[in-house]
Amino acid sequence: MPDRTTVTLPSATGYWVESRWPLVSLVFVCPLLLAYEIGVLALGPEAVRNGADVWLRQLLDAIGFGQYFLLPVLTVCLLLAWHYTTGLPWRVPRGVLSGMLGECLVLALCLRVILEVQGRLLAGITGRAGLLTLDLSGLCGRAVGFLGAGVYEELLFRLMLFSGAVWLLRRLGLKRPMATAGSVVLTSLSFAGAHYIGPHGEPVAWSQGLFWFSFSFRFLAGVFFSLLFVYRGFGIAAGAHAGYDILVGIVQF
Repeated sequence: MPDRTTVTLPSATGYWVESRWPLVSLVFVCPLLLAYEIGVLALGPEAVRNGADVWLRQLLDAIGFGQYFLLPVLTVCLLLAWHYTTGLPWRVPRGVLSGMLGECLVLALCLRVILEVQGRLLAGITGRAGLLTLDLSGLCGRAVGFLGAGVYEELLFRLMLFSGAVWLLRRLGLKRPMATAGSVVLTSLSFAGAHYIGPHGEPVAWSQGLFWFSFSFRFLAGVFFSLLFVYRGFGIAAGAHAGYDILVGIVQF
């Protein structure tokens, strides 16, 4: 889990501080997590899981832990353990969750603007760039997949890989700013590249402009979510991620 060398959580109060608390993040993402897991069960064979979810479950299976609900339980336990190590109060301040919802919507719009600006700068290369969402059948399937992307991609790439990269680079002697910057770049490249791996990944076409357009946007999105994780916490990063996917994939904005 992230340590104090990865994300510093101030002891002050107020929305901008309290919304970063791991406990608050947990309460905020729990509806997304429940909706995703229940949705996948309800859709049955018609459901295609989010890629990050599949990889995490395969990892658990490989080490002998294949129970279905183990991954969401571990997600909850990880955030609870992180909150315990901070010494912060065990409460969710009034009004903070609604504020986080509004903030995530604004941030999702900001990422959509980044996509639009990139498209205009690279005139002639068109198309919407999704994140690590798979080709789900039907509106409900897409919505469920987008919720899973928000939680499990941020769990994998930010809470686990980014935090682990910062810890490793710090142990190798890098100062915190350099370790953080290096981890942002490394995990953002991994995040972008993950969209082209596996049977549901997009084809790699080195000679096509659309490939580089989508890869570069996903790299920028990885940087965007990494900065949100560092400065605004896990809950905001996950909510903004899910919000962007829904905005582009469902609302078609």
